Amino acid sequence: MPNIMLTAQFQNAEFASSEREQGLAHLRSLGTLVPEPAVLTAEHAPDLIASIASSSVYTDEFYAAAEDLRIVARWGVGFDKVNIPGATRHGVIITVTPVHMDAVAEYAIAQWMATLKRVYTLNHLSHRGDFSIIRTYEAQYTTLGLYGCGRIGQEVAQRAVPLLGEGGRLLVYDTRPDIADIAAQYGAEVADSPEALFRESDTVSLHVSGDDTIVHYDLLSLMQPHASLINPSRGNLVNDADVHRAIEEGKLYYYVVDDPVNDTRAIHKDHPRIICTNHNAGITVESTMRLDAKGIEQVSAAIAGRQPEHILNPEVLDHPRVKAWLKE
Repeated sequence: MPNIMLTAQFQNAEFASSEREQGLAHLRSLGTLVPEPAVLTAEHAPDLIASIASSSVYTDEFYAAAEDLRIVARWGVGFDKVNIPGATRHGVIITVTPVHMDAVAEYAIAQWMATLKRVYTLNHLSHRGDFSIIRTYEAQYTTLGLYGCGRIGQEVAQRAVPLLGEGGRLLVYDTRPDIADIAAQYGAEVADSPEALFRESDTVSLHVSGDDTIVHYDLLSLMQPHASLINPSRGNLVNDADVHRAIEEGKLYYYVVDDPVNDTRAIHKDHPRIICTNHNAGITVESTMRLDAKGIEQVSAAIAGRQPEHILNPEVLDHPRVKAWLKE
């Protein structure tokens, strides 16, 4: 039987379920399950037909040697480490599993409320014996700014509108050509620049993909001292040294980032107004079941010779290797 590689996410006992076991049993009927290493090289290629991937690095060397590999299905939507150019050159389909958008949106809403209500500061004060009453805010009198209004941004907008009510304001910024139409669906206003978004918002929530750092000190300096920045997307979108400096200087009040306190974020360790979570925004009991099911469905389709959903590199469908096994 061929090998099917699985991310270690399937071994996390926190999310054990009968649905997961049924899915794994199905995969075992299709191949031998092997663990996904941190870095994939040529030694991991023999007999491998499919992989459900997490955050491992997929090298050109691996793809060149993986002659039987049909699909790498990302358990999630991040794809920077699966090496799409290398996969495409060697005839391997890359898919994502965009089935946890609502979980990320709920995280953003929860952090929006927690920052407006100063939950983190009140907890910190109380634990050190300071029982002060401090200023907090109501959503219905504030402006929520969304930087990025794709699938997750729109899920956030849908949930935010009732909380903003008639007195609140939803402001969005996105470079997509249809942003005016999307904004109109939620009664939102379109900011003409990131600067306008940061200057006018009481809370900014980032919903952007990619590896580029887009938030630096000059943008943060435009924020209001009581305002907060929420980053449920990727830590690298915000310059950590700059946001740390801006918080210390009183340019904004909170920074929330869904990444752990490591690498460039180590500067934030123990800071009472910088909140780091462990890339957990999209991970719930329910979303994990959906992520499992979609990844297993995509792998099963490819092994059966069918085209899977949510392909990131559709041009690969014209590759001779893909044409040799794709039946429908």
